[in-house]
Amino acid sequence: MDRLDAVPPSGQRPARGAASGLRRSEGVMRFRVLFGAIFLFATWGCSRGGAGSSAPGMPTPTPNTPPSGATTVSIIGQNGAQSFNPNPAPITQGSLVVWHNMDSTTHHIVMNDGSFDSGDIGPGGSSPTMHLNSTGGNYHCTIHPTTMFGSINVATDPPPNPSPY
Repeated sequence: MDRLDAVPPSGQRPARGAASGLRRSEGVMRFRVLFGAIFLFATWGCSRGGAGSSAPGMPTPTPNTPPSGATTVSIIGQNGAQSFNPNPAPITQGSLVVWHNMDSTTHHIVMNDGSFDSGDIGPGGSSPTMHLNSTGGNYHCTIHPTTMFGSINVATDPPPNPSPY
């Protein structure tokens, strides 16, 4: 087809800029629709998270309070035998133990004999309560096994009764 065939029959060409004005208004409309969609998704995403949400993949602190009488072992950080306080933890047989993470990173405590697995304990969180039926034992952080280890020493004899005199 020849360029001359594209000229309207009256011999007049369309006004200059008419086609570009049409394209410009289409661009403005696309921009408005795109901006509206982005705004809609941004506000929807912000409203779903809530104030207490955390980043994906980050463990959230476990808000459990240790039962009365439970011994709390504080997780201090990666410092060998000084990673936990107290260490060794002196506990009577049949007692309860809870690990509380005071560090700024996640830890995962397990007894070396496999009798307890805390799961991931995020900063500020606590482990599930462990009921000790055995004579104690060694434990470590599975995330930091060479730099975080400790032990629980369980007294097999009950504490002596105070003298009535």
